[in-house]
Amino acid sequence: MTLEQIGARAKEAEAVLRILDTEKKNQVLQTAADLLQEKKRDLICANQEDLKTAEKNQMPQALVDRLLLNEARIAQMAEGLREVAALEDPIGEVLSMKQRPNGLLIGQKRVPLGVVGIIYEARPNVTADAFALCHKTGNAVILKGGSDALHSNASIVKLLREACAAYGVPEGAIQLIEDPSRETARAFMKLNQYVDVLIPRGGAGLIRTVVEQATVPVIETGTGNCHIYIDETADTEMAAAIVFNAKTQRVGVCNACESLVVHEKAAARVLPVIAARLAEKNVEVRADEKSRAICSSFQAAEEADWGREYLDYIISVKTVSGLDEAIWHINRYHTGHSEAIITNDYANAQRFLNEIDAAAVYVNASTRFTDGFVFGFGAEIGISTQKLHARGPMGLQALTSAKYIIYGSGQVRES
Repeated sequence: MTLEQIGARAKEAEAVLRILDTEKKNQVLQTAADLLQEKKRDLICANQEDLKTAEKNQMPQALVDRLLLNEARIAQMAEGLREVAALEDPIGEVLSMKQRPNGLLIGQKRVPLGVVGIIYEARPNVTADAFALCHKTGNAVILKGGSDALHSNASIVKLLREACAAYGVPEGAIQLIEDPSRETARAFMKLNQYVDVLIPRGGAGLIRTVVEQATVPVIETGTGNCHIYIDETADTEMAAAIVFNAKTQRVGVCNACESLVVHEKAAARVLPVIAARLAEKNVEVRADEKSRAICSSFQAAEEADWGREYLDYIISVKTVSGLDEAIWHINRYHTGHSEAIITNDYANAQRFLNEIDAAAVYVNASTRFTDGFVFGFGAEIGISTQKLHARGPMGLQALTSAKYIIYGSGQVRES
């Protein structure tokens, strides 16, 4: 099937989805969740084909972890579908309604975006999450997953389409572009006559390519050079536990901690404890001179380390003179994703929240919580690091627009 045919089918489906009632949307999502659970062995078998290819291509272990499907992850995908079904339907919500002096009632009503295109890498769970959120918001979705996850994605889409068919929802509601060529990807980015918005989800290279080459409007999701700043008053054990979790719980995700910033008056107290915890997972630490003077096992950092998303068992460490320098350093090198402060100083916590320019800013908690499922969205379409329309984990509302609705009683304009 050509891209033109895929786009035309999506537009036809979108006209149906736009007016689909909430009950039917939820029935499709519940049935899709049941099918994922019932057919989990089929999904795991398909995923094994992708894992064999990944091994043959010597894919880094952190990316293999993103690709992996097992019973627990399939159950989580299914639960995400059910949670989205349980959420309030935003479509049709009247956002405002005011009467003008001429008697016109002018309001805004929440509506779908239309046809959403998503380009993503080896993350099969994105396939189910994207469908759930797009379907609940009345959007058709066209997926362009990475070739590394082709078998997994195709298997998931097959089940999602079965759920749609059970309730008479057109197949064009969800489509997967299976051609892995770059030419097809570039053509997809320019499919303006059919696609209303494009969302890239993946590494820095993918996102940069889409932003630079697409003519379809783009919602930019970002890479995650996430920082944790340990303030002078930070509790040592809390700091060590949070850094250990944020860095090592899953290293191949965008909300993992990649950079540690430490107040110089806390460094001698906290760095040896943190170093010992990170050593449990053989994390390589790349640090500045002040930090290496405290922990000789640290490697020397280069300038590039301050802004790098490692997606690996590596972390950078910078010792700073205080909160002012910490805020400057983080705002200079972060990617606008998630940043955290560990402190017992309320004023410093508030300054950090106010002055750090990122999508999610934490006080005394791991950056790993930046996630649509955790935030109560059921799933997420991605984590936006831009500032227009959507920012942070994108749930249902991020996949909607608004139109003005006007009630009159015969008014005509005279000037």
